[in-house]
Amino acid sequence: MVHTRSASQRARTASPWRAVRAEASWIARAARRAWREPGRERDLAVQSGKAALAALIAWFAASWLLPEAFALMAPWVAVVLVQATVYRSVRQGLHQTLAITTGTVLAAALVIPFGHPLLAMVVVLPLTTLLSNWPRFGDQGIYASTAALFTLVPGETTLDSTVSRILATLLGTAVGIAVNALVLPPVYLRSTREAVDDVVREAREIVAELADGLDEPWEYDRVRAWYERACRLPRLVRGVHSALGWSRESLRLNPDRRRRAELARLDAVYDETLDTLDNVAARLVGLTRTLVEAADESDETPRPDHSVTRPYAGFLRQVATALDAYGRAVTGDAPDAAREELREAVGAARATRHRLRADLPRQAGADPGRVAVFGTLLAEARRLTESLLPADGDPAGGGDGGGRGGGEGAPGDRQGP
Repeated sequence: MVHTRSASQRARTASPWRAVRAEASWIARAARRAWREPGRERDLAVQSGKAALAALIAWFAASWLLPEAFALMAPWVAVVLVQATVYRSVRQGLHQTLAITTGTVLAAALVIPFGHPLLAMVVVLPLTTLLSNWPRFGDQGIYASTAALFTLVPGETTLDSTVSRILATLLGTAVGIAVNALVLPPVYLRSTREAVDDVVREAREIVAELADGLDEPWEYDRVRAWYERACRLPRLVRGVHSALGWSRESLRLNPDRRRRAELARLDAVYDETLDTLDNVAARLVGLTRTLVEAADESDETPRPDHSVTRPYAGFLRQVATALDAYGRAVTGDAPDAAREELREAVGAARATRHRLRADLPRQAGADPGRVAVFGTLLAEARRLTESLLPADGDPAGGGDGGGRGGGEGAPGDRQGP
């Protein structure tokens, strides 16, 4: 008797390689976007270059001003202070400097008078580890313990070496904050608009790939890849939540009152957009999960034949068109025209869905399983299209400022030098 491996067994066997291929594909797409056009991927590359620049400047400055043995401290501190906002750089810089200074001083205070590094370590490390939970250190408390180790391990500790370590820390903090604030300030790094674009673009590409794939013979591995790609959408949506938070935070040290007023005006728009994107991600995960179950030969769920999947593929292409229009309605240059295109696209998709639903008994026959599968596919796609156009018929709560044409700019926009 021949046994067919179940979907879970195949997933366990092939998942490591499939995961590597999926991640490699994602990295390649991000690299192409960074090379081809401005966006979050390019901004992340710029920010990484700024961190390296800060480390080099701090290294040369420390080598020139301080004993060579302590030059490492400055770039070590500087590189981690090139944060996503200037405010975060300043806050973490203060926390980190306080933690490093505390650990260094505690270690030196024990080892200098008594001269027993091991004994000092036994006393200082538990104390600094406990102090790492002190709220004044923020999330930088662990640096108190690492600074104590750097003070005790190298060898003889003197008052001069302790002062040099603290000066190197202050130098690295100053360089990290200065580079982040003066070289392409990262107000735009976590752009809410670009994060929304990322989610909509990925969702549109998934739906388009589904439509093309359902027009052809489809195998389990290919359908599983669609499902895994859809499962990454919620992570991108969480990135939108984070982006909005970063955009708000990036204005905390921004003297531009116009930017602050613009962000307050657009908060409600982006909050509604987040709800829509959450729904889109959930619907695509559910839709692709149904296809995975149908493609699994060992599962009892019947696989729809080509007479069912082909018209459904046409419906998905209309959904992809609606997603494209939705993205331009929220973040595009001509939101009014895009909103009209969205209404037309959703209307066409609804009409097609009604035809498919009316044709369901003929397509599925008397098989309850086929009725359930096709009905689930239609239901998920219905929820997907309806989430793009709320009951008031306006995406993302209206377009007054929702797109590039609606105001002076959206929160998180690049403000370059």
